[in-house]
Amino acid sequence: MKGIHQFVVAVALAASSQMVQAQAKWDFPTGYSTSSFQTENLMQFAADVENAAGGKLKLQVHPGGSLYKANEIKRAVQTGQVQIGEFILSGAANESPIFGVDSIPFLATSYKDAKKLAAASLPTIEKRLAAQGMKLLYTVPWPGQSLYSLKPVKSAADLRGTKMRAYNPATNRIAQLLGAQPATIQLAELGQALATGAVDNFLTSSASGIESKLYEQVKNFYSVSAWLPKNAVVVSQAAFDTLDKATQEAIMTAARAAGERGWALSEQRDQEYLKQLAERGMSVSAPSETLRAELMAIGETMTAEWLKTAGDEGQQVIDAYRK
Repeated sequence: MKGIHQFVVAVALAASSQMVQAQAKWDFPTGYSTSSFQTENLMQFAADVENAAGGKLKLQVHPGGSLYKANEIKRAVQTGQVQIGEFILSGAANESPIFGVDSIPFLATSYKDAKKLAAASLPTIEKRLAAQGMKLLYTVPWPGQSLYSLKPVKSAADLRGTKMRAYNPATNRIAQLLGAQPATIQLAELGQALATGAVDNFLTSSASGIESKLYEQVKNFYSVSAWLPKNAVVVSQAAFDTLDKATQEAIMTAARAAGERGWALSEQRDQEYLKQLAERGMSVSAPSETLRAELMAIGETMTAEWLKTAGDEGQQVIDAYRK
């Protein structure tokens, strides 16, 4: 009886060992919550990969920075701590200016232009990631960063001397160029800052306007779409190379679909958010021609400043975008 029991255990262990070999499981961290459209798209990508790979690969999504914080994910993939992950490209701009090309203010101010800038810059970004041992699977933009203001704004003169929220070097520089006073405030603290008069205006997306209920305190929204920053999903090249050809193809096919779906979803959600802001009492409008021209001039200044740090590589990307 004991011999039969040992035999059954051995068979079960052998079977489970074969199953482990048959299915690879990859941890897939993202810094964004399950309610984000970016995460919704990412979960669909993971499910598509599993289905297409016929059970050979499972992607275990860890949302909301639960496995690694948002700013740690790129490094985790790069060092092989995880096989795949999602991060915002401009978050790595301190490593190389090219990662921040999609966050140059007032350079690409529509989904059409953002797509053109992506086409011009992604080959260089892919090359840079490859040198770090990573393969770029797809990118998806966030809605454009637009202008919220307590008072109506017809031109840059209306922003001079006001307190403008800054949360990174670019927004700090925009405030300086507009003659506004930069006030460093995180999104979570913005409601309190508005209530106490610590801030008069700021740039953020339509999504933030809804999620943070900014419409309760701010009544003027101008769709300037200063920049459309992109999230990137990357895979460790070493991990990718361990997969058979069919599984690799399953990943790449699902990635192409996720990229196309994500770009469309971002634009669709932006329209939905803008409609909701208007329904909640905000004045939602395009900037005046004067304000638009003044902001584009700031864009030219900041593009020139970026090119000083990005060198020839950056110049080639900007030239390809402006062709």
